[in-house]
Amino acid sequence: MKATRSSIESFLATRKIAVAGVSKDQKKFGHIIFKTLTEKGFEIFPINPTTDMIASTPCFRNVSALPVNVHNLLILTPRKQTHEVVAEAIRKGIDHIWIQQGTETREAVDLIKAHKINLITGECILMHADPVTGIHKFHRTLKKLFGMMPK
Repeated sequence: MKATRSSIESFLATRKIAVAGVSKDQKKFGHIIFKTLTEKGFEIFPINPTTDMIASTPCFRNVSALPVNVHNLLILTPRKQTHEVVAEAIRKGIDHIWIQQGTETREAVDLIKAHKINLITGECILMHADPVTGIHKFHRTLKKLFGMMPK
């Protein structure tokens, strides 16, 4: 299932995103995404089962613990945890799920499709969350050049 520009825009429009798989380690991708999206003005709700705080932001232990007004979830967990996080998100009533490229599983994608939830997969959120900078801007330019951006 390819992501569409419309599904991506819908996901990013609220500017309020829960992120499963945020790391305390500042060098890990989960922490980099958390920090970058926060700097871009998104209100981020980090999820990590091993801590209550990440970079002075309250952290949630799981999707079920999120406030009821959070409807968007970005999943950065290892593949073996993705299906469990998706199932919990569906039970919570999450409306939009973005599974970071490389984290998706067929089982998780099928479950999301069965519940008719807005799904983005196969894309890096940092290529779409404006303003796009650094290496993500270069990758976005290449994808545009070769007609590979979601339509």
